[in-house]
Amino acid sequence: MSKTIDGPRIQAHSGKCRQLVVFLHGYGADGADLIEIGRQWRSFLPDAEFVAPNAPERCSMSPMGRQWFPLTMRDPDERWRGVVAARPTLDAFLDAELSRLGLNERSLALVGFSQGTMMALHTGLRRKTAPRAILGYSGVLVAPPQASDELGVAQQPPPAVLLVHGEEDELIPAEALVMSANALAENNVPTQWHLSAGLGHGIDNAGLVHGALFLAQSFGIKVDMGPPR
Repeated sequence: MSKTIDGPRIQAHSGKCRQLVVFLHGYGADGADLIEIGRQWRSFLPDAEFVAPNAPERCSMSPMGRQWFPLTMRDPDERWRGVVAARPTLDAFLDAELSRLGLNERSLALVGFSQGTMMALHTGLRRKTAPRAILGYSGVLVAPPQASDELGVAQQPPPAVLLVHGEEDELIPAEALVMSANALAENNVPTQWHLSAGLGHGIDNAGLVHGALFLAQSFGIKVDMGPPR
C-alpha cells in the first residue's frame, strides 16, 4: 500500500496552471529544501505550479529530515530495492496532483536532487505515459541487479532528460552522470547533460539557469533573455 505524501507549493505566477513541476528532495532533507527554486523559475515558467512533497519516511541518519528510502552504503542493491519500494507512493501523489489540476502527463516535469533524482528517473521512466521532462541534479540512474529491462516499459514519446552534476561531487561522483546518460541514450531517451566546474554535491547558479531553460524549452515556452550586453 502506498503512503500519502504532501509538501509546500507555489502557485502559477500567471494565475492559470498549465504545467506541474514536482521537486523531489535529497536524502535527509524535505520539500522546503527545493521549493524556493520554483520561485526563481516563475519568470521562465509563468503557467507552472510547483510542489515539493516530503518523502514518506523519517531519515534514520537525520531525524529532522526525510528519506525516500534508507541508505546504509553497505548493500550494493539497496538503491534498487529502495526506488522500487518508494515508487508506488510517488506515483499515487503524481496521479492525484494531475487529477486535481486537470492536467495530463505531458504537462508534468520531475526535478530531483541526489536521491530525489534517483526517484525522478526511476518513476518517470516507468509511468504509462512519460512526463514531458525529467531534470536530475547530482544523482544517478539506478540499475537493477540484473542489467535487463533497466528502463522498464518503453514510452512513446519518451521524456526529455537533462542531467546536471558537479565535477567535484564527493558523494555521487561525476562519472555517474556519464554512466546514466549513456544508459539513457542506449534506450533511446533523449538526454542532455551539464557539468559544473568546481562544484561538489549541490546546485549552482549555472545549473539552475540550465534547468529553467531546459524545462521552458521542453514545454515549448519561448524565453526572452533580453538584449545582448
